[in-house]
Amino acid sequence: MRQSPKHLRDMRRPAMLLLGTVFGISAISQAHATPLQDHQGTWTLQGENDAVSTLNGTSDQYYTSGLRFNWTSGTDELPAPIATINRAILGKGMQRISLGLQQMIFTPSNTQAATPSPRDRPYAGVLLGTINLINDTDLSRSVFGIQLGVMGPDALARQLQNGFHGAIGDTSNKGWQHQLANQPIFQVQMGRTWRLPLGTIGGANGLSFDMLPTAAARIGDYRIAGTIGDTIRFGQGLDSDFGVPTIGSGTDGTDAYKETRTVPWYFFGGVTGDAVAYDATLEGNTLRSNSPHVNKKWDVGEIHAGLAVMFYGVRLSYSQVWQTQEFTAARSGLFNYGSVALSAKF
Repeated sequence: MRQSPKHLRDMRRPAMLLLGTVFGISAISQAHATPLQDHQGTWTLQGENDAVSTLNGTSDQYYTSGLRFNWTSGTDELPAPIATINRAILGKGMQRISLGLQQMIFTPSNTQAATPSPRDRPYAGVLLGTINLINDTDLSRSVFGIQLGVMGPDALARQLQNGFHGAIGDTSNKGWQHQLANQPIFQVQMGRTWRLPLGTIGGANGLSFDMLPTAAARIGDYRIAGTIGDTIRFGQGLDSDFGVPTIGSGTDGTDAYKETRTVPWYFFGGVTGDAVAYDATLEGNTLRSNSPHVNKKWDVGEIHAGLAVMFYGVRLSYSQVWQTQEFTAARSGLFNYGSVALSAKF
Protein backbone atom coordinates (compact mmCIF):
# COMPACT_ATOMS: atom_id res chain seq x y z
CA MET A 1 0.00 0.00 0.00
CA ARG A 2 1.45 3.34 -1.05
CA GLN A 3 2.27 5.75 1.74
CA SER A 4 1.57 9.44 1.05
CA PRO A 5 3.78 12.25 2.43
CA LYS A 6 0.90 13.26 4.71
CA HIS A 7 0.66 9.67 6.00
CA LEU A 8 4.39 9.68 6.74
CA ARG A 9 4.06 12.97 8.61
CA ASP A 10 1.16 11.53 10.62
CA MET A 11 3.44 8.69 11.75
CA ARG A 12 5.99 10.99 13.37
CA ARG A 13 4.18 11.57 16.66
CA PRO A 14 3.46 7.89 17.47
CA ALA A 15 6.91 6.91 16.18
CA MET A 16 8.56 9.37 18.58
CA LEU A 17 6.47 8.02 21.48
CA LEU A 18 7.39 4.48 20.40
CA LEU A 19 11.10 5.34 20.54
CA GLY A 20 10.57 6.85 23.97
CA THR A 21 8.83 3.68 25.13
CA VAL A 22 11.68 1.48 23.90
CA PHE A 23 14.21 3.74 25.60
CA GLY A 24 12.20 3.67 28.81
CA ILE A 25 12.02 -0.13 28.82
CA SER A 26 15.79 -0.33 28.43
CA ALA A 27 16.72 2.51 30.77
CA ILE A 28 14.59 1.94 33.88
CA SER A 29 16.51 -0.23 36.35
CA GLN A 30 15.25 -3.52 37.78
CA ALA A 31 15.36 -5.00 41.25
CA HIS A 32 17.63 -8.05 41.09
CA ALA A 33 16.40 -10.04 44.08
CA THR A 34 15.80 -13.69 43.19
CA PRO A 35 12.09 -14.68 42.98
CA LEU A 36 10.73 -18.09 43.89
CA GLN A 37 11.91 -21.04 41.80
CA ASP A 38 9.17 -22.63 39.71
CA HIS A 39 10.03 -25.85 37.89
CA GLN A 40 6.57 -26.50 36.45
CA GLY A 41 5.48 -25.37 33.02
CA THR A 42 2.30 -23.32 32.56
CA TRP A 43 -0.31 -24.14 29.89
CA THR A 44 -2.83 -21.42 28.98
CA LEU A 45 -6.01 -21.36 26.92
CA GLN A 46 -7.55 -17.93 26.42
CA GLY A 47 -10.56 -16.61 24.54
CA GLU A 48 -11.73 -13.07 23.81
CA ASN A 49 -14.98 -11.99 22.20
CA ASP A 50 -17.32 -9.04 22.11
CA ALA A 51 -20.08 -11.52 23.02
CA VAL A 52 -18.12 -12.62 26.14
CA SER A 53 -18.87 -9.52 28.14
CA THR A 54 -20.46 -8.36 31.36
CA LEU A 55 -22.05 -5.65 29.23
CA ASN A 56 -24.46 -5.79 26.31
CA GLY A 57 -21.58 -6.05 23.83
CA THR A 58 -22.23 -5.68 20.10
CA SER A 59 -21.65 -9.00 18.35
CA ASP A 60 -19.18 -9.35 15.50
CA GLN A 61 -17.82 -5.87 15.00
CA TYR A 62 -14.22 -4.62 14.90
CA TYR A 63 -12.05 -6.89 17.09
CA THR A 64 -14.63 -9.65 17.37
CA SER A 65 -12.68 -12.75 18.47
CA GLY A 66 -9.31 -13.86 19.77
CA LEU A 67 -8.03 -17.33 20.67
CA ARG A 68 -4.66 -18.15 22.21
CA PHE A 69 -2.90 -21.36 23.29
CA ASN A 70 0.42 -20.98 25.08
CA TRP A 71 3.07 -22.91 27.01
CA THR A 72 5.54 -21.25 29.39
CA SER A 73 8.51 -23.15 30.80
CA GLY A 74 9.56 -23.42 34.42
CA THR A 75 12.37 -21.21 35.68
CA ASP A 76 15.97 -21.54 34.52
CA GLU A 77 15.39 -24.51 32.19
CA LEU A 78 16.63 -22.84 29.02
CA PRO A 79 19.43 -24.36 26.90
CA ALA A 80 22.71 -22.52 27.51
CA PRO A 81 22.79 -20.58 24.19
CA ILE A 82 19.20 -19.32 24.67
CA ALA A 83 19.92 -18.42 28.30
CA THR A 84 22.88 -16.34 27.12
CA ILE A 85 20.66 -14.49 24.63
CA ASN A 86 18.03 -13.93 27.31
CA ARG A 87 20.60 -12.46 29.68
CA ALA A 88 22.12 -10.25 26.97
CA ILE A 89 18.74 -8.75 26.04
CA LEU A 90 16.85 -8.70 29.34
CA GLY A 91 19.59 -8.68 32.00
CA LYS A 92 19.76 -10.63 35.25
CA GLY A 93 16.82 -12.57 36.64
CA MET A 94 14.95 -15.87 36.62
CA GLN A 95 14.61 -17.03 33.04
CA ARG A 96 11.72 -18.66 31.18
CA ILE A 97 10.71 -19.24 27.56
CA SER A 98 7.18 -19.40 26.14
CA LEU A 99 5.72 -20.73 22.88
CA GLY A 100 2.26 -19.82 21.68
CA LEU A 101 -0.24 -19.69 18.84
CA GLN A 102 -2.96 -17.05 18.53
CA GLN A 103 -5.70 -16.14 16.08
CA MET A 104 -7.53 -12.81 15.88
CA ILE A 105 -10.62 -11.97 13.82
CA PHE A 106 -11.66 -8.47 12.71
CA THR A 107 -14.90 -7.52 10.94
CA PRO A 108 -16.80 -4.36 9.98
CA SER A 109 -19.80 -3.23 12.02
CA ASN A 110 -22.24 -4.32 9.29
CA THR A 111 -21.51 -8.00 8.70
CA GLN A 112 -24.68 -8.65 6.67
CA ALA A 113 -23.66 -6.49 3.70
CA ALA A 114 -22.27 -8.58 0.83
CA THR A 115 -20.05 -5.62 -0.14
CA PRO A 116 -18.64 -3.90 2.97
CA SER A 117 -18.55 -0.12 3.18
CA PRO A 118 -15.12 1.32 2.26
CA ARG A 119 -15.39 3.48 5.38
CA ASP A 120 -15.76 0.47 7.68
CA ARG A 121 -13.07 -1.76 9.18
CA PRO A 122 -11.90 -4.40 6.67
CA TYR A 123 -12.52 -8.08 7.23
CA ALA A 124 -9.21 -9.58 8.39
CA GLY A 125 -7.86 -12.71 10.02
CA VAL A 126 -4.47 -12.94 11.74
CA LEU A 127 -2.69 -16.16 12.76
CA LEU A 128 0.55 -15.74 14.73
CA GLY A 129 3.12 -18.02 16.32
CA THR A 130 5.06 -16.49 19.21
CA ILE A 131 8.37 -17.20 20.93
CA ASN A 132 9.01 -15.16 24.07
CA LEU A 133 12.04 -14.90 26.32
CA ILE A 134 11.00 -13.96 29.87
CA ASN A 135 13.09 -12.66 32.74
CA ASP A 136 11.72 -12.27 36.30
CA THR A 137 12.96 -10.51 39.39
CA ASP A 138 10.99 -10.03 42.60
CA LEU A 139 9.62 -6.73 41.34
CA SER A 140 9.67 -6.92 37.54
CA ARG A 141 8.94 -9.14 34.56
CA SER A 142 10.64 -8.44 31.22
CA VAL A 143 9.62 -10.00 27.89
CA PHE A 144 11.29 -10.07 24.48
CA GLY A 145 9.56 -11.94 21.69
CA ILE A 146 9.23 -12.60 17.98
CA GLN A 147 5.90 -13.25 16.28
CA LEU A 148 5.56 -14.76 12.79
CA GLY A 149 2.44 -15.66 10.87
CA VAL A 150 -0.04 -14.72 8.18
CA MET A 151 -2.79 -12.16 7.67
CA GLY A 152 -5.48 -13.13 5.18
CA PRO A 153 -7.55 -16.19 4.17
CA ASP A 154 -4.82 -18.60 5.32
CA ALA A 155 -5.50 -17.44 8.90
CA LEU A 156 -8.81 -19.39 8.63
CA ALA A 157 -10.87 -16.62 10.25
CA ARG A 158 -13.84 -17.01 7.88
CA GLN A 159 -13.98 -20.77 8.42
CA LEU A 160 -13.87 -20.48 12.20
CA GLN A 161 -16.35 -17.62 12.52
CA ASN A 162 -18.98 -18.79 10.04
CA GLY A 163 -18.50 -22.41 11.05
CA PHE A 164 -19.22 -21.51 14.67
CA HIS A 165 -22.22 -19.41 13.64
CA GLY A 166 -23.57 -22.36 11.66
CA ALA A 167 -23.08 -24.71 14.61
CA ILE A 168 -25.13 -22.48 16.94
CA GLY A 169 -27.74 -21.59 14.30
CA ASP A 170 -26.63 -17.97 13.92
CA THR A 171 -26.42 -15.96 10.68
CA SER A 172 -23.19 -16.18 8.69
CA ASN A 173 -21.23 -13.02 8.00
CA LYS A 174 -21.65 -12.09 4.34
CA GLY A 175 -18.56 -10.12 3.34
CA TRP A 176 -15.62 -12.44 3.96
CA GLN A 177 -14.80 -12.63 0.24
CA HIS A 178 -13.58 -9.03 0.62
CA GLN A 179 -11.13 -9.78 3.44
CA LEU A 180 -7.53 -8.58 3.30
CA ALA A 181 -5.34 -10.73 1.05
CA ASN A 182 -2.73 -13.20 2.27
CA GLN A 183 0.43 -11.53 3.55
CA PRO A 184 3.26 -12.87 5.72
CA ILE A 185 3.46 -10.80 8.89
CA PHE A 186 5.92 -10.49 11.72
CA GLN A 187 6.67 -8.29 14.66
CA VAL A 188 9.28 -7.99 17.38
CA GLN A 189 7.91 -7.13 20.81
CA MET A 190 9.48 -6.06 24.07
CA GLY A 191 7.85 -5.14 27.35
CA ARG A 192 8.37 -4.78 31.07
CA THR A 193 5.95 -4.85 33.99
CA TRP A 194 6.96 -3.61 37.43
CA ARG A 195 5.26 -4.85 40.60
CA LEU A 196 5.19 -2.09 43.19
CA PRO A 197 3.69 -3.04 46.61
CA LEU A 198 1.47 -0.31 48.08
CA GLY A 199 0.72 -1.80 51.49
CA THR A 200 -1.44 -4.25 53.44
CA ILE A 201 -4.54 -3.79 55.59
CA GLY A 202 -5.15 -6.28 58.40
CA GLY A 203 -1.77 -7.92 58.80
CA ALA A 204 -0.34 -10.97 57.03
CA ASN A 205 -3.81 -12.40 56.24
CA GLY A 206 -5.34 -9.07 55.28
CA LEU A 207 -5.81 -7.30 51.98
CA SER A 208 -2.74 -6.26 49.99
CA PHE A 209 -2.53 -3.52 47.38
CA ASP A 210 -0.04 -3.05 44.58
CA MET A 211 0.54 -1.30 41.27
CA LEU A 212 1.68 -2.77 37.93
CA PRO A 213 3.06 -0.03 35.65
CA THR A 214 3.86 -1.37 32.17
CA ALA A 215 5.77 -0.23 29.10
CA ALA A 216 5.90 -2.12 25.80
CA ALA A 217 6.73 -1.69 22.13
CA ARG A 218 6.08 -3.68 18.95
CA ILE A 219 7.56 -3.21 15.50
CA GLY A 220 7.01 -5.13 12.24
CA ASP A 221 4.78 -5.26 9.18
CA TYR A 222 1.85 -6.28 11.43
CA ARG A 223 1.90 -3.43 13.95
CA ILE A 224 4.21 -0.60 14.97
CA ALA A 225 3.10 0.73 18.35
CA GLY A 226 4.19 1.75 21.82
CA THR A 227 2.17 1.14 24.99
CA ILE A 228 2.24 2.56 28.49
CA GLY A 229 -0.19 1.65 31.23
CA ASP A 230 -0.85 1.02 34.89
CA THR A 231 -2.98 -1.42 36.88
CA ILE A 232 -4.07 -1.32 40.52
CA ARG A 233 -4.77 -4.62 42.29
CA PHE A 234 -6.10 -5.63 45.71
CA GLY A 235 -6.41 -9.11 47.15
CA GLN A 236 -4.19 -11.78 48.70
CA GLY A 237 -0.99 -13.31 47.33
CA LEU A 238 -0.33 -10.52 44.85
CA ASP A 239 3.30 -11.61 44.56
CA SER A 240 2.10 -14.82 42.85
CA ASP A 241 2.07 -13.25 39.37
CA PHE A 242 2.44 -10.06 37.31
CA GLY A 243 -1.18 -9.68 36.24
CA VAL A 244 -3.12 -11.33 33.43
CA PRO A 245 -2.63 -10.77 29.68
CA THR A 246 -5.04 -9.89 26.91
CA ILE A 247 -4.64 -11.13 23.33
CA GLY A 248 -5.71 -8.06 21.45
CA SER A 249 -3.28 -5.53 22.89
CA GLY A 250 -0.10 -5.24 24.92
CA THR A 251 2.70 -7.78 25.13
CA ASP A 252 1.89 -11.38 25.99
CA GLY A 253 4.22 -13.50 28.11
CA THR A 254 2.66 -12.94 31.53
CA ASP A 255 1.07 -16.38 31.93
CA ALA A 256 3.58 -17.75 34.47
CA TYR A 257 2.61 -17.67 38.14
CA LYS A 258 3.76 -19.23 41.42
CA GLU A 259 1.20 -19.50 44.20
CA THR A 260 2.55 -17.88 47.37
CA ARG A 261 -0.43 -18.88 49.51
CA THR A 262 -3.16 -21.55 49.40
CA VAL A 263 -5.62 -19.50 47.30
CA PRO A 264 -4.18 -16.27 45.88
CA TRP A 265 -6.82 -13.95 44.41
CA TYR A 266 -7.23 -10.34 43.40
CA PHE A 267 -9.43 -7.76 41.70
CA PHE A 268 -7.81 -5.32 39.31
CA GLY A 269 -8.48 -2.21 37.26
CA GLY A 270 -6.29 -0.08 35.06
CA VAL A 271 -5.72 1.96 31.93
CA THR A 272 -3.37 1.70 28.95
CA GLY A 273 -2.56 4.01 26.07
CA ASP A 274 -1.27 2.99 22.64
CA ALA A 275 0.60 5.20 20.19
CA VAL A 276 0.01 3.44 16.87
CA ALA A 277 2.26 4.20 13.92
CA TYR A 278 1.00 1.31 11.76
CA ASP A 279 -1.64 -1.43 11.90
CA ALA A 280 -1.97 -3.71 8.86
CA THR A 281 -5.49 -4.84 9.80
CA LEU A 282 -6.67 -1.22 9.49
CA GLU A 283 -4.38 0.11 6.76
CA GLY A 284 -4.56 -2.90 4.46
CA ASN A 285 -2.02 -5.10 2.71
CA THR A 286 1.40 -3.47 2.63
CA LEU A 287 2.15 -3.95 -1.08
CA ARG A 288 -1.37 -3.59 -2.54
CA SER A 289 -2.48 -0.08 -3.46
CA ASN A 290 -6.12 -1.17 -3.88
CA SER A 291 -6.35 -3.05 -0.55
CA PRO A 292 -9.37 -2.25 1.68
CA HIS A 293 -8.30 0.20 4.38
CA VAL A 294 -9.48 2.90 6.77
CA ASN A 295 -7.80 5.90 8.37
CA LYS A 296 -6.42 4.70 11.71
CA LYS A 297 -6.18 6.83 14.82
CA TRP A 298 -2.71 7.11 16.27
CA ASP A 299 -3.92 7.28 19.89
CA VAL A 300 -5.96 4.40 21.33
CA GLY A 301 -6.86 4.03 24.99
CA GLU A 302 -8.20 1.13 27.04
CA ILE A 303 -9.81 0.67 30.44
CA HIS A 304 -9.69 -2.82 31.88
CA ALA A 305 -11.04 -4.46 35.02
CA GLY A 306 -11.54 -7.98 36.30
CA LEU A 307 -10.45 -10.64 38.75
CA ALA A 308 -8.11 -13.62 38.98
CA VAL A 309 -7.98 -16.59 41.36
CA MET A 310 -5.40 -19.38 41.75
CA PHE A 311 -6.03 -22.76 43.39
CA TYR A 312 -4.28 -26.15 43.22
CA GLY A 313 -2.02 -25.05 40.36
CA VAL A 314 -4.83 -23.53 38.26
CA ARG A 315 -5.37 -19.83 37.52
CA LEU A 316 -8.71 -18.57 36.22
CA SER A 317 -9.16 -14.94 35.20
CA TYR A 318 -11.72 -12.65 33.61
CA SER A 319 -11.00 -9.22 32.12
CA GLN A 320 -13.50 -6.69 30.84
CA VAL A 321 -11.97 -4.26 28.33
CA TRP A 322 -13.34 -0.94 27.06
CA GLN A 323 -11.48 0.51 24.07
CA THR A 324 -11.60 3.90 22.33
CA GLN A 325 -12.02 4.15 18.57
CA GLU A 326 -9.18 2.75 16.43
CA PHE A 327 -10.13 4.52 13.17
CA THR A 328 -11.77 7.81 12.29
CA ALA A 329 -15.07 6.45 10.89
CA ALA A 330 -15.70 4.04 13.78
CA ARG A 331 -18.98 4.21 15.64
CA SER A 332 -18.90 6.63 18.55
CA GLY A 333 -18.47 5.42 22.11
CA LEU A 334 -16.34 2.73 23.70
CA PHE A 335 -16.01 -0.69 22.11
CA ASN A 336 -15.93 -3.50 24.68
CA TYR A 337 -15.04 -7.18 24.87
CA GLY A 338 -14.46 -9.84 27.49
CA SER A 339 -11.39 -12.01 27.99
CA VAL A 340 -11.37 -15.38 29.81
CA ALA A 341 -8.11 -17.25 30.50
CA LEU A 342 -7.52 -20.64 32.11
CA SER A 343 -3.98 -21.67 33.03
CA ALA A 344 -2.72 -24.89 34.62
CA LYS A 345 0.69 -26.04 35.78
CA PHE A 346 2.20 -29.40 34.78
